[in-house]
Amino acid sequence: MNEIPRISFLPKVSRGSIVAINQDTQRKTTIEFQYNPDTLTRKLTVQAAGDNADKGEVFRLKGPPEETITLDIEIDGTDGLAVVNQTTVQYGIAPALAALELLLFPDLKTVQENDRLAHKGVIEVVPTEAPLTLFVWGPKRSVPVRLTSFSIVEEAFDTDLNPIRAKISLELRVLNYMDLGFGSSGGQSYQTYHKNKETLAQQRLKGR
Repeated sequence: MNEIPRISFLPKVSRGSIVAINQDTQRKTTIEFQYNPDTLTRKLTVQAAGDNADKGEVFRLKGPPEETITLDIEIDGTDGLAVVNQTTVQYGIAPALAALELLLFPDLKTVQENDRLAHKGVIEVVPTEAPLTLFVWGPKRSVPVRLTSFSIVEEAFDTDLNPIRAKISLELRVLNYMDLGFGSSGGQSYQTYHKNKETLAQQRLKGR
């Protein structure tokens, strides 16, 4: 009797990503990490009433904690070169780097239009608005953020000096409903993030 071979199914691993949502068109741009980083550092700072608060007020919280997230990611175009991916052959990993870098840039068309209006004598020029940016780390952690620090180390280059490998250090500041407005889409996203934490804490109590 032939033995039935055993088939093991490995769970699909979610990839971390940054999602940028245009606040006018609601168009989403998803930047998925090629490799999930091994470590992710989060720092939470309490928002309390302060040392000068009246007696009985020192334990009151002014709002959710300030939170920062730091992580290092890697981008490697070697596989794309091996299978002759035309984009990688022509540009290396420059398109992936550009997508991340543009999160810090104002929209060029808006900048050009504002410059045109300024030259026409329009005094009040509307500043460009950055997209709503979400840091997604698994199905239960999706939180609005602002990219506050971004450093790139490019490690290898093709004949046109396009980068082939890079290490990127990101620092993100979590934006809460006090930053974004309670009823805004970003504020609601943060409330979901907060609610998921409360649900997870309740799971700990159930496991006792």
